[in-house]
Amino acid sequence: MVARQPLPAEGAMNQLVARFRSQITGVLSGFDRLVFRGTLLPLVRDNGMYAFLCRAGVRLLDFGPFVRRTSDEIKDAALVEAHGSKRPVRYLKSSKTNKEELVRHLLAEHPVDTGLVCTLTTVEPCMSFEYHRSRDPKERGLKLVPRKCLHLYKYFLHPELGLVGSRLETWFPFNVQVWLNGREWLAVQLQRKGIEFKRYDNCFTWLDDVVRAQALMDKQLETDWTKLLTKSARALNPLHARIFKPWPMDYYWSAYQSEWATDVMFQEPRALAAVYPALVQHAMLHFSSPDVMRFLGRKAPGNYTGEITTSFKDRAEGVRVKHWADGNSIKMYDKAGSVLRVETTIANPSGFKVFRPLSTDPSGQLAWLPMRKGIADMHRRAQVSQRANDNYLDALSKVDDATPLSVVFDEVGHAVVRDGHRSRAIRIGDRDDIALLKAICRGEFATNGMRNRDLQRLLHPVCSTREVRRKVSAKIGRRLRLLRAHGLIRKVQKSHRYTMTEKGHLLAAALFAARDATTKQLLRDAA
Repeated sequence: MVARQPLPAEGAMNQLVARFRSQITGVLSGFDRLVFRGTLLPLVRDNGMYAFLCRAGVRLLDFGPFVRRTSDEIKDAALVEAHGSKRPVRYLKSSKTNKEELVRHLLAEHPVDTGLVCTLTTVEPCMSFEYHRSRDPKERGLKLVPRKCLHLYKYFLHPELGLVGSRLETWFPFNVQVWLNGREWLAVQLQRKGIEFKRYDNCFTWLDDVVRAQALMDKQLETDWTKLLTKSARALNPLHARIFKPWPMDYYWSAYQSEWATDVMFQEPRALAAVYPALVQHAMLHFSSPDVMRFLGRKAPGNYTGEITTSFKDRAEGVRVKHWADGNSIKMYDKAGSVLRVETTIANPSGFKVFRPLSTDPSGQLAWLPMRKGIADMHRRAQVSQRANDNYLDALSKVDDATPLSVVFDEVGHAVVRDGHRSRAIRIGDRDDIALLKAICRGEFATNGMRNRDLQRLLHPVCSTREVRRKVSAKIGRRLRLLRAHGLIRKVQKSHRYTMTEKGHLLAAALFAARDATTKQLLRDAA
C-alpha cells in the first residue's frame, strides 16, 4: 500500500479530487513541455537586413558570398564543442526522424552527467533572405522567402533543468528554438533536495513530499526566461557577438507552445482503472469530443538524471480524449496506469486576457488586453492553463454524482427572476434547448470559455446575409441570458466569454446520461 500524502484543504482542491480523495496520493500541477522561439527582430523588420549590411560594410553585390561564408563559419564553430568533447555528431537524412528517441539512444551509448549530449544536423524548411532584381522598386531588394537550410540541433544535460534541446537555422536571420520539460526540471530539483520519487516517462507516479514538490514547480514561474534562453542561444551560435558587432542585437523570445499538466496520482492502477472508463465515456458524451485517440503503451525509457526509479515498466492500453479550439487544446489521458493527467496546451494565446499596460506605453494605465506570445506573460499563461484544467476536472467529477435527477431537473423546470427580468424554464425535452446545452459543454470551451459567435457557428452554421447573422446573434444573446438566469453559465469579467458553472455541468451530465440510458438500465440502477 502506497502511503497517502496530505492533499489541499477541501475548498482549495477541484471537485474530482475531493470526490476521490481517499484513493489519491497527491496532485501535481505545472509546466510539462515548453517550446520557445527566438527572433532577431531588427533583421526581420522592413529593410532590417539591408540596414545591417550597411552597418557591416557589405555591398548588395556581395550579399550572396557574405551570407554563405557566415553560415559556413557558424556550422564549423557549432561543431567545435562536439568534436572537442568527443560527443556524438549525426547528420539526419530525414527531418522526420524522431530526434528525442535518437538522443536518448545516443545518451545511453555515450553517457554524460552534464553538458553537451550530442549534435544533430539536418536540412529543413526555413524563412531566409533572397535578393530580388526587378524594375519595380517595390519588388526589388532583400525579401524573406521560404527556403531550406541546414539546421543545427544541440541537446544538453543542464545541471538544473535536465535535458534541454535547441535548434538554430544556419542562414540569416538565424532563428532559434529552445525546448525543455518542467517535469524533467522538477526531477533534478527533487534530487538536489533529497526528496524521493518514482517516475515514468515525463510524469511522477509517487512523491515522498507532494507539498514541497508543488512548491518547487511553482518556483519555476519565477525564472528569468530571457537570461536562461539567451544563454542557450549563445551556446548554439558562439559567433553571435562577432557577427553582430556592427549592430549589436539580442533575441526576442516568445512562447511558441506551452503544456500545463495537472497529474492526479492514484494509490494504485486498479483504483484509476475502476473510474477511468467512466471518465472517458463522460468526456466523450458530455463534452461532445471531436477526437478520441487510442494508443498502445511503450516501455519506459532509460533514466538518465541520476537515481530515478520507476514503478511500472510496461503500460497497458489507454484512451486519450482531446479537444481543440483556436489552435489550443485540452486533453485527458492516463499515464503509467495510476496517473490521471489533464493537460492544457496553448499555442495561440490571443484569445486570453492579461492585466497589463499597452505595449506602446509601458508605464501607462493597466487594462485587460489580449495575452501575448512573449515571455512577459508566462505567469498569466500558467494561470489560465490551471483554470482550464480545474474546470475540466470539475466537469468530470459529475460522473459519480449521487444527486437525484428529480432534484437536478426541477431546479431549472420553472421560471426565474434575475435582476428584475423574468426568464422561462429550461425545457429538458425541447430540441433547441437540448442542442444549446450540448453546444455549451463542448470540451474545447474548457480552455477559454465560449462566445456568442462560437455558438452561432455550432447552432446556426449557415448564415447567408448580414441581416440573418444579426438576428441569429440576437437570438443567441437571449439564450445566453436564459442560461445565466438559471445559474448554468457565468460571464468572464472584461470579456464576451462565458464558462459553465457547477450547476450547469451537473444538469448537462444528468440530462445526457438520462437520454442515452435505456429504461432497463434506469430501473436496474434504481433498484
